[in-house]
Amino acid sequence: MFLRDVLATDVEAYQRMRCDPAMMAELGGPLPAAHVARQVRRDARLAADGVALIKMIVVDDAVAGTVTLWRGPDDEAVTEIGWMVLPEFQGRGLAKRAVRALLDQARTEGRADTVHAFPAVTNGPSNAICRALGFSLLGEEDVEFNDHVIRTRHWTLDLTHPETGLPR
Repeated sequence: MFLRDVLATDVEAYQRMRCDPAMMAELGGPLPAAHVARQVRRDARLAADGVALIKMIVVDDAVAGTVTLWRGPDDEAVTEIGWMVLPEFQGRGLAKRAVRALLDQARTEGRADTVHAFPAVTNGPSNAICRALGFSLLGEEDVEFNDHVIRTRHWTLDLTHPETGLPR
């Protein structure tokens, strides 16, 4: 497994993840294909400009998913991490490895002091990744995502202290 920047040509992989009802069940449902095509072009620009870490998870020359670290639009916004892995690649530990790798990169580059994750309360695998990688659970809260309100668990990870190193 390795991570590479998202490219404008990754439209098919984005659509497989974001337009699929099963993949988007925890995130309020599938997105329209036209929205996703615009999103991948925007994400490719943000990644190329170094504004956000938007990576494709690649296994054996196939895109297996995405892992992204971004900062909100204003100075008060948090730095958030999120990830998705296509069904045929799930259950292999790829998401956990990809999240760990991106957090290591963020720490090395000084991208954030604290990283936040907001998996749906019903998303057992994503919550398990947060727990396994040493995130602290702050509680539950409602988060708006793509015009839907989702009940999430709010996790944080302090990247400034070596003692919060990511378990292997």
